[in-house]
Amino acid sequence: MRKKGLVYKTVLVYTLISAVCVTSICVLLSLRIEKHYFDQKRIQMNNQGKVLSERAIKHINFDDEVPRDRIKEDMALLASNVDADIFLINKTGFVLIVSDDKYSYLEFKNFMEKELTELRQGKTIETTGRYQNLFNEEMYIYMIPIFENEEFLGAIATFTPIAQIYEPIKRENVFMWSIALGMIGVAAVCIYALTKKMIIHPLAEINRAAQKISKGEVERRVQFKSNDEIGDLAESFNTMADSLEKVEKNRRDFISNVSHELRTPITSIKGFIGGILDGVIPKDKENYYLTITYEEIQRLTRLVNDLLDLSVLDSGKFKLNISELDINEIIRLCVIKSEAKINSKQLNVDVTLQDEHLYVLGDRDRVIQVVTNLLDNAVKYVNDGGNIKIVTRTKSDKVLVSLYNDGPKISEEDIRHIWERFYKSDKSRTSKVSTGLGLPIVRNILTQLGEDIWVENGEKEGVTFYFTLKKV
Repeated sequence: MRKKGLVYKTVLVYTLISAVCVTSICVLLSLRIEKHYFDQKRIQMNNQGKVLSERAIKHINFDDEVPRDRIKEDMALLASNVDADIFLINKTGFVLIVSDDKYSYLEFKNFMEKELTELRQGKTIETTGRYQNLFNEEMYIYMIPIFENEEFLGAIATFTPIAQIYEPIKRENVFMWSIALGMIGVAAVCIYALTKKMIIHPLAEINRAAQKISKGEVERRVQFKSNDEIGDLAESFNTMADSLEKVEKNRRDFISNVSHELRTPITSIKGFIGGILDGVIPKDKENYYLTITYEEIQRLTRLVNDLLDLSVLDSGKFKLNISELDINEIIRLCVIKSEAKINSKQLNVDVTLQDEHLYVLGDRDRVIQVVTNLLDNAVKYVNDGGNIKIVTRTKSDKVLVSLYNDGPKISEEDIRHIWERFYKSDKSRTSKVSTGLGLPIVRNILTQLGEDIWVENGEKEGVTFYFTLKKV
């Protein structure tokens, strides 16, 4: 079964709302028109009745100046004006004169004794549905009492067929409802067109772009701008697409870098071992090439370990064992572990620690990893016989650790990228000793600990890395 589209639902909802509103208005107007029509009819009958009452009084009092034929003519004229039949009734309820001879059979008959009580009280009678046996149809009846010197003399009764009264009302209602239905139809068409233009087309474009992106076309964007929620959605979609494109680029770069970093040592290992097995490498050189092979294997081990560390850090699945630890002790330990590397380059290492012990909160293994990576990084880039300086000091509720080396400055371009994976500022120097993952791992660990790390160039020379830890 085909699902109902947004256009269908929107048009249906708005059409129903419009129909309910327009129907309510039409019903109220219809009632208002009917009431207005009857009010006008009532006013007209009252006015005509007053004119007729003056002459009717004289006829009822047997005044020869107003003969019966003259009264009948006046009644016929007034009856045509109000579009009704008029009866003149005396005080006992007998019909004296009718405006139309077709009702002459009712003259001198009494058929409205029930109404006389109200008429004698001076009440005007307005009713429907009575005397259907006399007229063979439903009548609107309006009776006006006639008084002279507070004496009840009779009444003027008008009879109008209900169907005749409702005929003009019906015509007005038909016209009004036709206009209303036409307006609902026009509104539905307009809503359909506007919904497609303002909502459906933009959403369809976003949907098409999403499908293209899902198939790998991450460069696809929505070319739609509007100062409304749809425009905001399109802008958010493009922002998301930008992020996906960046993620895809990073993924491809990552795969490319990993492939390159793995291929180089594997190729060397394969070549050297193959040369030994094939006898191409002389016996006296085998140890030399085995040593190189061992170094390449160590390089591979570092790369794999770093990749595993990054994978665990990115997934957020690793658990930090937060405890109180002595950052000064960790720095001393890391310097001792790096003593061989330091001595090989004849470096001068100055360690300035605040107090004998300086306690912070952190994961001991991860903090050791941070200090070790930063110290290794300093050793790699400082010149032979250069200087490294490590300082700890407190700053508010933080402990600030800085590692300085007087090697060459880092260019502004490199500073923007040193936290990226596999980025190496000097690829020719570091391809053999660096995986390009140390600094990204360091920043990731400190981010997980809720701390900061940054780098600054010295005024003339040297580079300093700073990071913070929470003081106990």
